Amino acid sequence: MSGSRERDNMLHLHRSCLCFRSWLPAMLAVLLSLAPSASSDISASRPNILLLMADDLGIGDIGCYGNNTMRTPNIDRLAEDGVKLTQHISAASLCTPSRAAFLTGRYPVRSGMVSSIGYRVLQWTGASGGLPTNETTFAKILKEKGYATGLIGKWHLGLNCESASDHCHHPLHHGFDHFYGMPFSLMGDCARWELSEKRVNLEQKLNFLFQVLALVALTLVAGKLTHLIPVSWMPVIWSALSAVLLLASSYFVGALIVHADCFLMRNHTITEQPMCFRRTTPLILQEVASFLKRNKHGPFLLFVSFLHVHIPLITMENFLGKSLHGLYGDNVEEMDWMVGRILDTLDVEGLSNSTLIYFTSDHGGSLENQLGNTQYGGWNGIYKGGKGMGGWEGGIRVPGIFHWPGVLPAGRVIGEPTSLMDVFPTVVQLVGGEVPQDRVIDGHSLVPLLQGAEARSAHEFLFHYCGQHLHAARWHQKDSGSVWKVHYTTPQFHPEGAGACYGRGVCPCSGEGVTHHRPPLLFDLSRDPSEARPLTPDSEPLYHAVIARVGAAVSEHRQTLSPVPQQFSTSNILWKPWLQPCCGHFPFCSCHEDGDGTP
Repeated sequence: MSGSRERDNMLHLHRSCLCFRSWLPAMLAVLLSLAPSASSDISASRPNILLLMADDLGIGDIGCYGNNTMRTPNIDRLAEDGVKLTQHISAASLCTPSRAAFLTGRYPVRSGMVSSIGYRVLQWTGASGGLPTNETTFAKILKEKGYATGLIGKWHLGLNCESASDHCHHPLHHGFDHFYGMPFSLMGDCARWELSEKRVNLEQKLNFLFQVLALVALTLVAGKLTHLIPVSWMPVIWSALSAVLLLASSYFVGALIVHADCFLMRNHTITEQPMCFRRTTPLILQEVASFLKRNKHGPFLLFVSFLHVHIPLITMENFLGKSLHGLYGDNVEEMDWMVGRILDTLDVEGLSNSTLIYFTSDHGGSLENQLGNTQYGGWNGIYKGGKGMGGWEGGIRVPGIFHWPGVLPAGRVIGEPTSLMDVFPTVVQLVGGEVPQDRVIDGHSLVPLLQGAEARSAHEFLFHYCGQHLHAARWHQKDSGSVWKVHYTTPQFHPEGAGACYGRGVCPCSGEGVTHHRPPLLFDLSRDPSEARPLTPDSEPLYHAVIARVGAAVSEHRQTLSPVPQQFSTSNILWKPWLQPCCGHFPFCSCHEDGDGTP
């Protein structure tokens, strides 16, 4: 009897075990689905997306990238709790082309955001160049997928084509529902700094022309009075009046620039012209908070394009003199505080866990922003060169941080080559969209790399342009892990050996100010990230093979390029009075939105 009961108990136990085993896979599947996993598919998960882009920030300016004297606790927290990319590359070393590539996932040369005449960024708000209307931004795709889309801060991708109100290049024509900020860019000229983008040059040219015409007028007067030059008084009068007009223009050109370029818009309406800088940062934060509150039920895409840390380094009083790095350091630390305020708003609105956050800079820090012994530009860490240098790492290697609690692993560091152009296919995949099939997209989705499903970047080659000129290319040799960098053209530093083009504002892409290398320079970034020791056939057995392979890749890449109108051509770059936005009659533009901008 007891034996029978024991057999029954054993049979019941066996059946229980079989039952448990049959349920075990299902239980594990449920548990795994509740926990973040490197292998879980987050495609079409439709998170809120917050993109944060600094202006002219050097990769060496942030604590999490090695700076132990600059206080950036909020950006550092994003990296500590998220994924940090250490070989994140911008597609251009200046604002306009880099931002065009970021929004479209394509090299700027494909969209015509380059020039053959030396201009590399848009020079005026009242010019006709800009991001072509046939380009597709990730904002357009996300808007079509039901996202609320907003851009707050700097645009610098053009405004008008044929009239002062057609707004053909406006953010609202490129997929954004809401825009608040500068259609142009913050400049030293906005505050009439000695570090000037165009005012000083224009004043010098106008003064020179004044002197020429004044000399002509005096010569004609003397010739007329001495009867040595048989001329009527009319040429004398016109040359004198022209000289006076040029002198007046040189005196007022600074004020004209401030009114023409330094203003704020909300959607299609100018709200502040010229800008009142003490209000700007509070107004930006107020607008960000308002957008997040309005769209907290999501999904939303918000691109916060900081005016920091471009000159003239507009900084609120409570941050002045607080850093160890002068006004530039004060401005960086204020931007980090702004990041903290934005993160606080996400927390308050219950959005932190449902929002993917990305932080970067449009390109490297400016080394030439210097007056005397005072540096007003960024630090690019161990990397050679800076802003405006199309090939050297310091101009194109930028911070790259992704943060998504519970989804992306905290503390992961990825050293694979990645690009700002990768953000386009990444966010499109996350919202369940498709990248355009009618054009070349140069970016690759980072989703597999961020989650750890893939160990290698999808980029085998990346090409580094300076304007329309290809200066360098990198090859990520998958079988060895080496990252080779080939330089075909480099800028000539001034003074020689200085590491920058001091006195020029920015290094040139072509002409007498560059050196063409035949044979090319070769570096192995995996061993020499500072590009300090060029390799030779004697020091590197693979020298000729690497040069040949990269050269073949460059040729293949060039075959994928199609002719497109250049947006920085002479006709597109010149200031046109009829395209100038003005809340009034230019140059008498004056308007200020009510409110003090207190966030």
